[in-house]
Formats: sequence, C-alpha cells, structure tokens
Amino acid sequence: MALDPKFSFPKRPAPETARPSALARPRPAAALAGTSAAAGDLSALLASRESGTREFAFSGADFERVRKLIHQYAGISLSPVKKDMVYSRLARRLRALGKSSFNDYLDILTPGKGDEWEKFVNSLTTNLTSFFREPHHFPILAEHLRKISGRPIKIWCSAASTGEEPYSIAMTVIETLGAEVNNVSIIASDLDTNVLATARKGVYGMERLERLSAERLRRFFLRGTGSQEGFAAVRPEVKRLVEFRQINLLDNSYAVPSPVDVMFCRNVMIYFDKPTQYKILSRFAPMLQPDGLLFAGHSESFLHAANLFRSQGKTVYVLADNAEKDAGATRIR
Repeated sequence: MALDPKFSFPKRPAPETARPSALARPRPAAALAGTSAAAGDLSALLASRESGTREFAFSGADFERVRKLIHQYAGISLSPVKKDMVYSRLARRLRALGKSSFNDYLDILTPGKGDEWEKFVNSLTTNLTSFFREPHHFPILAEHLRKISGRPIKIWCSAASTGEEPYSIAMTVIETLGAEVNNVSIIASDLDTNVLATARKGVYGMERLERLSAERLRRFFLRGTGSQEGFAAVRPEVKRLVEFRQINLLDNSYAVPSPVDVMFCRNVMIYFDKPTQYKILSRFAPMLQPDGLLFAGHSESFLHAANLFRSQGKTVYVLADNAEKDAGATRIR
C-alpha cells in the first residue's frame, strides 16, 4: 500500500452504489464486480424476486437445523425473525457449491472442522463496529490505565470484528501512557476468520474514519496515495500493541494469558441466551484481576450474573467479590 506519513484528508471516493445493511458484513465491491459468479448470483436473486419464490426451498426443519448447529458451536441464538437473513446468507454458499437444497448443503458440514464449516460460521456472524464506538468507555479505560500503570497490563478485546475496537483501545493506551509504552499487551479475538484477516491488515476506507478527530487521524494513521487514495492504514506503533487470535467464547478455556486487567466484551452477549451468557461470564470471572474492569455493550445487562459481576454504571462491571469487599467504592458516573 502506498502511504503518506503526513495524514491529510484525500478526495472522498465515489460513494458505493449499495451500502451494507446493519446485519451485513462489509465486503469490498471490487471483490464481486466483473465476476461470472457474481453475475450468476445476481441473476438468481432477481429471478427469485420477480417470481415471488425462493431459489431454494428453506423449510422450518432446515432453519431449525441451522439454529441448532450455530448455537451448539458458537452459542448464537437465532430467533425466528432471522430466518430470511439466514436464507440470504447461506443461499450464497449453496450457489457457490452447486447444491440444490439446504439439506444437501448441511449434510456436508462437519462442526468445527473444514473450510466449508468456517464459511458457514462466518456467514452467520454479525460484525457491526466502528472506531471509538460507545465513546464514554474510553475515558474510563484511560483512568484505569493511569491507576495501574506501574505493572504489566493485559487487555482482552473478545469481539474484535474488523479491528476498530482493539485499535481504539490501543490508541487510548498511547494517548494515556505515551507512544513508547512497553508494558501493555492487547489480545483481540473473534470467531470469524474473515474479519480477523481484515483487522490484521489495519487498512480502512476513509468513510470508516469520518468520526475521528483530525488530531487522531494525523497521529494514528497513514494516508493511502495513488491507487490507494481514499484508504488509510493504522500506524505500526498502534498495531504493535495488538495481537489477533481466533477464539470461540464457548470453548472451555481461552488462549489468553490471565489474569487480565481489562476485558471488552461489548455487543456480543446480545446474541446469546441467558444460560449461555452466564456460562461465558463464569469463565471470565476467574480470568480478571481483582481490581479489573469488564466493559459491556450499551444494550447488555448482567443482572442475572450478579454473583459474578456488579455494575459500576455506564455498562462497566467489576468482580462481585471485590465489589463486596470494597463496599465504599466510587461508582463510575
């Protein structure tokens, strides 16, 4: 990628003809344009729309089979309203493999193994993210970093998606502790291998950076030039703090050195049912430092796990045992 170390706003690229929905994973238009597979895919979709029928039969039994597979492997609970979404995403795999029915397609899957299983899981995971999403969390993170700066600091971002969240954490670390910080490590994990590949590259279209201040753009990104006009890359000093790994939150153990000082698990628990949430939180608790923080998403609540974690306000949690020992602790406001 051609890069200009002095960041400035390039000419905005032409808008895409179609924007991904909130449930769709962003995919570069160039990856689809001009291919016969894409043309066939589009023709099939148009034909099915015109006829008012689906290209493939998708029975309630097919949907239940998909629900069972993804819940057992990834803990994701697909509600009945997601049936059309599931059809749309998996129909692409049937076309790609030349399968004539969902039953035939599901028969070739081996849970946890093989390239097609990986594509199946990646198709059903949702990756909606942005830089400094839920911004109220980052000043709280900075305050905690200053408090514990005298020791090695471990941070786990357990739903890294395409990288915006862990890189936002890394930027906060640098802003708080300085660019030469050498006692902080960030593990960023996700189940979806496609989004992890994007995250490792650390290259984003300018539209993904619109909400960042000019100061942060100059400090933490390199501007693409020439054929890469309209893109920007995360600077090496930010990337060096982050290590990406594939981790399934349903696994019995996680490849994360513990205890960790900070956990980010935001906007992922909403896809799990309450028993699965509790199971995951019970695995998180022994991994967290006694004074550690767990950050959750704005629509998530762990009241059903009050014996494990206690809210400090603003969807920030501490260990319940520690909260009880320190009854006079100041709540985050």
